Amino acid sequence: MLRPHTAALAAALGLVLAGAAHAQGDRPSSFAHDPYPSTYERIASPAVLIHGATVLTGTGERLEGADVLMADGRIVQVGRGLSLPAGATRIDGSGKWVTPGIIDIHSHLGVYPSPGTRSHSDGNEMTAPVTAAVWAEHSVWPQDPGFDAARAGGVTSLQILPGSANLIGGRGVTLKNVPAVSYQGMKFPDAPWGLKMACGENPKRVYGEKGGPATRMGNVAGYRAAFIDAAEYLKKNGQGDGDKTGASRKRGWWQSADSAGNGGKDKNGNGKRDLKLDTLAGAINGDILVHIHCYRADEMTTMLDLADEFGFKVAAFHHGVEAYKIADRLAASGTCAALWADWWGFKMEAFDGIQENIAIVDRPANSCAIVHSDSDEGIQRLNQEAAKVMAHARLAGIEIAPERAIGWLTANPARAMGIAARTGTLEAGKMADVVLWNGNPFSVYAKAEQVYVDGARVFDINDPSRQATSDFMLGQSAPGRAATGGVL
Repeated sequence: MLRPHTAALAAALGLVLAGAAHAQGDRPSSFAHDPYPSTYERIASPAVLIHGATVLTGTGERLEGADVLMADGRIVQVGRGLSLPAGATRIDGSGKWVTPGIIDIHSHLGVYPSPGTRSHSDGNEMTAPVTAAVWAEHSVWPQDPGFDAARAGGVTSLQILPGSANLIGGRGVTLKNVPAVSYQGMKFPDAPWGLKMACGENPKRVYGEKGGPATRMGNVAGYRAAFIDAAEYLKKNGQGDGDKTGASRKRGWWQSADSAGNGGKDKNGNGKRDLKLDTLAGAINGDILVHIHCYRADEMTTMLDLADEFGFKVAAFHHGVEAYKIADRLAASGTCAALWADWWGFKMEAFDGIQENIAIVDRPANSCAIVHSDSDEGIQRLNQEAAKVMAHARLAGIEIAPERAIGWLTANPARAMGIAARTGTLEAGKMADVVLWNGNPFSVYAKAEQVYVDGARVFDINDPSRQATSDFMLGQSAPGRAATGGVL
């Protein structure tokens, strides 16, 4: 007979796995084949019961004096008066807060690691305006000390993106924030790739003296040309003109080709596989989620029109200092906005920012506001960045409760990254990605005391043995590291 907590876990896990299987079955797979699959394995750990804390579930709920039970890598139950299973570890949460693990949707850790030497600069492939063939994961250096510092700030998952030099910069990858020797040991199993695009000043500046594009109209022409090629690529391989159910969708057409006897061509005699067009076709099909670096409201509306023209969806605009001007349209299109609390004014397209940006984007129904970092320093205190938004909103007469704001750091980025069925909220059956804070996480004094990834305690501010150190840092002096929880 199953113990009550075990039965609850089994039932919840069954629902999650069934949902994941359904989602995977519905999602096109031709361009989702991964020749570099995740080797991540959760760390085996005993059941843990955090007792008597203030719990923000990430679903909009706040529970006082509540418990969180984790076992076998999953959330088993959240509620009051939960029983301690045999062999479980009990953590006193009195006076403390529990949240889902923080998810940073926009990071360059590992591709622009610290130390930031020229030899480590691997985030921008500035060889052509469209470099959709490259994958950020092939630049990730897992020994980047920034991963450890981010973990100490409560970050349990993060999306690593290429830089913003190009119109289309390549694929991003989602990682679990655990120590590993290879990036595949960090790779979030079966998470969709992201496609990084950029509009505005960056590609103009980089390519204006390299043959273009040199203008915003040149940027848009560049996107359109690339997606026209991708649409033709789909059509040639039996997936154009709305054909989304062909047998070729079950496996990539190149996997069915007899390359030895067909000169590398597909079974229909079409041209060989093209890595750039694989990625763009995957974006059209929905295999790969589109993330766009874009600041101005007018350019974001243009990119939404571009998406409509070619039949793809924008998962999120990043940076978007003028997102507040189109909050209703973003919500209507189901597009998230991943934003800073108050960075602005460092170039012309970032000049019309306001400190209430995230709060305004968060107001419409179906909105999806996200606090992101784009910084190896900011990623260590994303909770405080969210707190700044709450404070400025309050000055403007907008009161935002902690149970609402936590979604900017957890549930909403999970939604935009395609992993919301498995993480981002404290619900039975989901991954036990959990942070125990010493108090209200939206306080300047807040510290992450314990961080769990899939139920394993991967950081503990009071236990040096649970404070991973990059091999690169071994033998180097870091005064006060233990006292600060590794956040330098």
